[in-house]
Amino acid sequence: MKFQRHSINKRVIADLKKRSTFGIFFYMLVPYCIFLTDNYVDRHPKVTLLSLGIFTAICLFRLVHLSLSGRAAEKYEKLNYKIFFASVVLTALIWGTISTYILVQDGEQKAQFLMIICTSGFGAGGVISFIPERRLSIFYNLFMLLPAATTILVKGDNITLGAALLFYSAYLVLISLRGNSEYWTALENEFLLERQSEELKLASRIDVLTNISNRRRFDELFHLTLGLSARRGTPITLIICDIDHFKTINDTFGHLAGDEYLKCIGRCLQDVFRRETDVVGRYGGDEFVILLPDEGTAAARELAECFRKKVADVVVDYNGAKIASTVSLGMTSCVPQAGQSPETFFKRADTALYMAKNEGRNRIAVHGEC
Repeated sequence: MKFQRHSINKRVIADLKKRSTFGIFFYMLVPYCIFLTDNYVDRHPKVTLLSLGIFTAICLFRLVHLSLSGRAAEKYEKLNYKIFFASVVLTALIWGTISTYILVQDGEQKAQFLMIICTSGFGAGGVISFIPERRLSIFYNLFMLLPAATTILVKGDNITLGAALLFYSAYLVLISLRGNSEYWTALENEFLLERQSEELKLASRIDVLTNISNRRRFDELFHLTLGLSARRGTPITLIICDIDHFKTINDTFGHLAGDEYLKCIGRCLQDVFRRETDVVGRYGGDEFVILLPDEGTAAARELAECFRKKVADVVVDYNGAKIASTVSLGMTSCVPQAGQSPETFFKRADTALYMAKNEGRNRIAVHGEC
């Protein structure tokens, strides 16, 4: 799975919503503090009511949309993100327009002072909140600060303030770029760490030579399957398999040749026992195990016989040497009882395996129904 560094995925959208939700309540409360200061509302009632109404409406819309979008179907994900993006930009534009109007008024120093403080705070807070999406962070900043900065500079009454707002906006753009890069680097590192963790977890449960389950993984699945079969009242079959005279292969052709033959056995197991519920594993050395849920003695024996014949027909070519052998298999089947120990199955299957060996190898033996 490839990491898309600048894709807007569910994780990023969730981060954006989480970062921005709390700030919406401040957007709704702060304007009241400004307009109620020094009786500003008495001097400019129409502007105050219009501004509060519009700003409160957009904030309520954002809260409702965030709530509904979290429960919407996945097919509406892109649409919900576009609405989220547009509503954030609109919030910044509305605030930028209101702040511009107040900052160019004559005789409203107290309201203007509060507006500069709040606008600067909102600008910085918004930029940080929307850093996961670089465009949103930059657009928010520009729509929040540039209207006032541009208007003040054009009017020429307070060039110092206009220049300060302009420089502040440029500084926030740099923060957006740097912060966005750091955010995605951290996200990528997290992704790679999770992937490596999954690979290590998988590797700890897979036999590296044969690419089938190792003993640890097989035991885990056996315990789970045993309990499930007991609850359902369904049969389960365990087969233990040994390669006949495997030591001779190692002694004659070398251990690397023996490894190649083990790999071949692993492939044969996967070819024969192909159901999703079938579990094959290497239990150690040249011993393999097969677990067949919902399979009784007759059907399991047919599969085991198919595997035995397949191995008997296999010839491994290793550096010009022809390596061939057979396998002996011991199996047991029954409907397990609640709380039954896996060791009971292993003992019965192991007993059956020794029966097969004592009877001449290259055969299957069954140790009764338990």
